Amino acid sequence: MKYPNSGLYHYCLNLGLHVNPLLEEHGLPKLEFYVHRKDKAAFGPGNKVIIEHKRHRFFKPFIWNCRVWHAPFQTGRIVPYRNKSVQVVLTIHDLNALHEGKPIREQRESIARTQQLIKRSNVIVCVSEFCKNDVLKNCEVGNKPVYVIHNGSRHVEKPVLGINSYQPKRPFLFGIGYVNQKKNFHTLLALLEHDADLELVVAGRLDEPDYVSFMHKQAKGRKVEERLHILGPISESEKAWYMKNCKAYVHPSLAEGFGLPVVEAMEFGKPIFLSNLTSLPEVGGDVAFYFKSFEPAHMQQVLMDGLHTYSQNGLADRIRERGKLFDWKRSAQEYFKVYKSLL
Repeated sequence: MKYPNSGLYHYCLNLGLHVNPLLEEHGLPKLEFYVHRKDKAAFGPGNKVIIEHKRHRFFKPFIWNCRVWHAPFQTGRIVPYRNKSVQVVLTIHDLNALHEGKPIREQRESIARTQQLIKRSNVIVCVSEFCKNDVLKNCEVGNKPVYVIHNGSRHVEKPVLGINSYQPKRPFLFGIGYVNQKKNFHTLLALLEHDADLELVVAGRLDEPDYVSFMHKQAKGRKVEERLHILGPISESEKAWYMKNCKAYVHPSLAEGFGLPVVEAMEFGKPIFLSNLTSLPEVGGDVAFYFKSFEPAHMQQVLMDGLHTYSQNGLADRIRERGKLFDWKRSAQEYFKVYKSLL
């Protein structure tokens, strides 16, 4: 939960908020939360919080009486390796290192870290069928159960721009996520060339400064730099405003374990354009439009055809209905079953 604007932050937050009432309802011990000091109040009053401390690298008293430890990410740092009486649930969000074009050495190191956690785990949860298949193909899980539990969509705040927020002057495409090479946002610049009355608004942590510079350079070369707006991190209410008012939501990512912003965008019923890679077709289903390549002419055609189809077929209601399939209450029930199986 180090980065408040990240999908992993909201995964952990919503998991706790939705599972604890179920545990309490069934007379079972509630989850306790191991967090940074800044997040000590994130889960609300009445929940036990353990504050992260540098001494925990060597001494972890909070594990002594723990019955089930949930490692919420495949490269987690705090895991009860020595205390074998603790049952471990491991959530794997992705093996994206295999799909990002990284050097073979980095891919192997990433898989080795995940494999180490798998070895210590008793149960594995994957956030998509694609992720599960990736794990079974590239890791050794033995006879450990592997479940698929989709992420839920969190409540989207009231759409409001702040005094200093950027307000587009034209119809605009909107994308959000860590701004890095994996997210592939630069391919969207070709869409601005095709339509001189279109802006591209990209929000999210500026994860790779060199990639941000590359995007600006590409925009300048295509003579669309005045219509590219890379905002950096934004508030939840700002995000809701851009999703509600955009012409289309765009997510051309090269690798996703799930793709939570896509589900969030569905709440607003706007047309959704995704790459056809990794988990995105599983999330978007038949209500999204897909870039099968990143050739400019193909992307322009997909956007034009998709917007026409959207305007003719009343797709907005179907998009909203699909978004409702990804519900944290339903996901929490599945996690509750997993925890209960280990008690």
